[in-house]
Amino acid sequence: MERLGTGIGWRPEIADAVERMPGIDWVETVAENVCPGHLPPSLVRLRERGVTVIPHGVSLGLGGAERPDAGRLAVLAERVEALGAPLVTEHIAFVRAGGPMTASPRLEAGHLLPVPRTRDALDVLCENVRVAQDALPVPLAVENIAALISWPGEEMTEGQFLYELADRTGVRLLIDVANLHTNHVNRGEDPAKALAELPLEAIAYVHVAGGFERDGVWHDSHAHPVPQPVLDILTDLASRVSPPGVLLERDENFPEPAELERELGAIRAALEKGGAERATPTEGAVPTEGAASEEREKPAPAQDALAEGAPPAQDALTEGTKPVQDALAPARQRLALAQAALLSALVAGTPVPEGFDRVRLGVQARALAGKRADVVAKVAPELPVILGDGYRRAFLAYTHGHPMADGYRRDALDFAGYLLAEGRCEDARVRAELREWWLERSGPKPRSRRPGVRLARATRRVLLRR
Repeated sequence: MERLGTGIGWRPEIADAVERMPGIDWVETVAENVCPGHLPPSLVRLRERGVTVIPHGVSLGLGGAERPDAGRLAVLAERVEALGAPLVTEHIAFVRAGGPMTASPRLEAGHLLPVPRTRDALDVLCENVRVAQDALPVPLAVENIAALISWPGEEMTEGQFLYELADRTGVRLLIDVANLHTNHVNRGEDPAKALAELPLEAIAYVHVAGGFERDGVWHDSHAHPVPQPVLDILTDLASRVSPPGVLLERDENFPEPAELERELGAIRAALEKGGAERATPTEGAVPTEGAASEEREKPAPAQDALAEGAPPAQDALTEGTKPVQDALAPARQRLALAQAALLSALVAGTPVPEGFDRVRLGVQARALAGKRADVVAKVAPELPVILGDGYRRAFLAYTHGHPMADGYRRDALDFAGYLLAEGRCEDARVRAELREWWLERSGPKPRSRRPGVRLARATRRVLLRR
């Protein structure tokens, strides 16, 4: 794995600052926000300067019950090639559930949700990762996520789960130390134990980010400064291995460039401290790099559904005219039912599945609704302007009984349509503006570009000039 150095998450809001920031070796951009034919000029300039750009996907849902969508993989591959990236990353998470496998409506989470650490989920995840690896033109690395909730009946720790995933697929790991801290606060998991169980040689790079704690729950916001406990986990990691790259993530509530530079300085200091400890290990310290790999306690061997002699895992393959049954079909079915039940409880108000913490599920449901409102406000910024202070209250009310099914842009249209159809806009001016906004975007092409509308508007302009 090539050395990446120190990087920062590239976002349009801080594009100019990132270009001017000293000591930035590479950047990461959200893959879904990049159009291959129209790369942001800032990214083009960075690439021309020799700065590596890595696309970071958020929508594949590799931890879901279904095989990765071929269309989404093709789109991700286009981003990789457009950016000339040496690597592409995604998450160990599920983001949608339901559909034909469960004979229930397909639901979108709009967020990364944790995969149960069970043999079923691991078998499915390994095969999904293999499918993605085959479809992508560069190596894949997958990220551990932050979680507010725990699955009942888990069979492995996070470190064991990641070890087996890397061991069975050869996939590289993107280790987010902020997410290890989140899982420490929310699920009582020891970050040091997770690091001790990881295949350190598989690490592609590391994420560092901030968050906040409320009522005993840590929220991985990417909108707050990096706290000291996260830097301490980074130091612990660096005392075990020299990570090829480390990146600061910030998605909103952007501070002044000088503050971002100070955070990058704190990250470099944490790495240096860990490197010094690695160079001069104290008595009882964890062995480093190769020694750690040899002495690490490896989890019990898994029953790989694709062991020699097993049929290839696909939902519907044919060999000549004879169908070949998917070896993972039962595991996929069990996982599909479990994930659909959980997601439905979170976004559609159905009963909480047995074994889950009802209070914590409520926290997660509110967090999902809040994030949904925030993202819709970003993809359709006119809505908060039209609705004013009432936007967020109206949107959160809308989420009850209206789960997202087809992405955030469709969600924005559906929300506006709901307000109009249900007579939720009492102010005539607001109702007229909202209706105009909805009509402009609800057809096959923008209403303002349709001949009849253009003629009517031109006529109105002429009349107004008289």
